[in-house]
Amino acid sequence: MSMDASQRMRIFSPTDASLAVLVVKDIAQNAGLGKLKDSALTTAVSELTTNVIKYAVHGLMTVQVLHRQQHKGIEVIVEDRGPGIVDLNLAMQDHVSTGGTLGLGLPGTRRMVDEFEIQSTPGSGTRVRIVKWS
Repeated sequence: MSMDASQRMRIFSPTDASLAVLVVKDIAQNAGLGKLKDSALTTAVSELTTNVIKYAVHGLMTVQVLHRQQHKGIEVIVEDRGPGIVDLNLAMQDHVSTGGTLGLGLPGTRRMVDEFEIQSTPGSGTRVRIVKWS
C-alpha cells in the first residue's frame, strides 16, 4: 500500500471544522471516491472535527490518499489533547452522550467508513483514524 503526501490542518473553531470538510471533500473528489462515498466521509469528518471543538477546544486533522492495488482510499486522522473518553465501549453505543446530544456521532461515524480506529486516554486526549475506500 502506498500513500500520497499528507495534508495537516489545525482545528480551533467551527470555521476550521467547516474548512476541514471542504478540504476532505476536495481530496476525495480528486481521488475519484464518488459522490456517495465522499458524502459519507465528509459527514464523518464533520462529526469528528465538531467533537474536537465541543470537547477538546482544539485539535489536528491529517488527511492523505492511500493506494491499495487498484483502489484509492482517503485516510483521515483527527486527534486532540482534550479530556479523553473515560468509557470507550459506552461511547461507541448508540444514544449514549455526555454532551446532551442524540449520541449517534461516534457509532454513526464508524458505520459511515470502511475502517475506524479510536484510541482515547482520560486526561490525555483522543485519536480517531478513519478510511473510506473507492
